[in-house]
Amino acid sequence: MTNHHGDFIWYELITPDPDGAQAFYGPLLGWTVKSAEMPDMDYRLAGTAEGDVAGIMKTPDGPPMPPAWLGYVGVDDVDKMATSVTDGGGAVHMPPADIPGVGRMAFVADPQGAMFYVMKRASDEESHAFSYDKPRPGHCAWNELSTTDVEAAKHFYGQRFGWVEDGNLDMGPMGKYEFLRHAGRSDGSVMGQGMIGAVMPKMPQMPVCAWTYYFRVPDIDAAVAHIKGNGGAVTKEPMEIPGGDFSMNAIDPQGAHFALVGSRSA
Repeated sequence: MTNHHGDFIWYELITPDPDGAQAFYGPLLGWTVKSAEMPDMDYRLAGTAEGDVAGIMKTPDGPPMPPAWLGYVGVDDVDKMATSVTDGGGAVHMPPADIPGVGRMAFVADPQGAMFYVMKRASDEESHAFSYDKPRPGHCAWNELSTTDVEAAKHFYGQRFGWVEDGNLDMGPMGKYEFLRHAGRSDGSVMGQGMIGAVMPKMPQMPVCAWTYYFRVPDIDAAVAHIKGNGGAVTKEPMEIPGGDFSMNAIDPQGAHFALVGSRSA
């Protein structure tokens, strides 16, 4: 099988210390990390027994870039999508380019400035980096956009990737937490089919609009202990979410923000 246009297909950590990141995330997420053997670049592939999930990349030379997690959305035509992004008020930070054996990609931002990649993979093999069909420890389980204009963001992503709102939670003064479903992965009759994440108003403490990616762990409390004991910091303690799992937010030892979701053993 192949992925649908509009699927999240890959995640990438940009970090000044790939060795430190590997030592931190490997035990946390049960990842095996190996070199991608790319010439002139320290790029590592992190994955589970069910396949590769993410890349770990050393911060490139050039203007200062903070450590960050970035997501890749699969598209049918990267060049057309890059044009569509700018036509829709977004920006192209890296124009479409080929990476031999990997695919064609572009680095873009939505109209509110949240950055992500669009990519057409060279392989037709389906990516499970984001686990649509079942819980997979070590894989991404949720994609969350914080933005200054929720309605504009829903329109932008809906027009380009087929994402639609599918319910919401009222957070009171913080606004609504609106669930996003990939319409191409579901007939819409069952809540949960094709769910990819959510969009919410950006909180004042966030410096910019951005995507946050939630990776699944088997034990949320063990994950908290690992983070605190290995140089990371928990910015939001585990809280129960619909379905009985718990979610939390954290910062890795190099300063990249990330999030986790998992169960509680006791």
